[in-house]
Amino acid sequence: MKKLRRITEPEVIAEFLKNEYYQEEFHQDRGRFEALVLNADTTNDAENALRRALLFRRRGHMWRELPPDTQWWEMGLGPGDLEQVRVFPRAQWRRVADGSFQIGAIVRRIRRNEFRGKDKAFVAKLHALSYRLRQHRDASTLMLIGVDESRPMTILEGNHRLTAAMLASEELALSCFRIVCGLSPRMAESCWYETNLPNLWRYAKNRFRNIVDKEADVDRVLTVTTNALTARATQSTAPESK
Repeated sequence: MKKLRRITEPEVIAEFLKNEYYQEEFHQDRGRFEALVLNADTTNDAENALRRALLFRRRGHMWRELPPDTQWWEMGLGPGDLEQVRVFPRAQWRRVADGSFQIGAIVRRIRRNEFRGKDKAFVAKLHALSYRLRQHRDASTLMLIGVDESRPMTILEGNHRLTAAMLASEELALSCFRIVCGLSPRMAESCWYETNLPNLWRYAKNRFRNIVDKEADVDRVLTVTTNALTARATQSTAPESK
């Protein structure tokens, strides 16, 4: 994998939220924030704070497990790089993976059509998405995490899309999406990258501390940012003292 350019956390949050905004958690005020999500201005601090709060409504528990020194990069993938990519090990993916979360191994297993029941229905949805991607190219963003660009990466967001693209062809998977990657020397401390007991225990404690997630309180963030903007405007219009 090759680093193309450094990007900011607000840029990544904006893309993550855009991919998640169809979810039920946003039904209550979808129209209210739709423009903020779909036409993000990541140079605007007030907008960035709101998008972060909206994302945390659904994914705060996920974001907190990323190391604080995580750097975000736009990445270029070449032939063979997908062998380093693992799916995010959750829900149905654990059964579909059957022990190996390397995305190439999962795609090969799906092609062998070894599934029954709910797993078969899940795989059928992946095939449906695969056919859709072949006809309509997807310019959305996939998010990976890792220690550095030379070591294995885990998909933080985009399991379905990347797997579906690979079911079509490796060429489609490499060309279809924008790839961003969070890199940190401490990424192995995140349960999303390494699922082990110490990491899961840390995750459980963080979930307990944030049962009521103040960072996801959009109205509170609106109040804070509005007050800050008002104070800034007042200062800029105040007459200079002589």
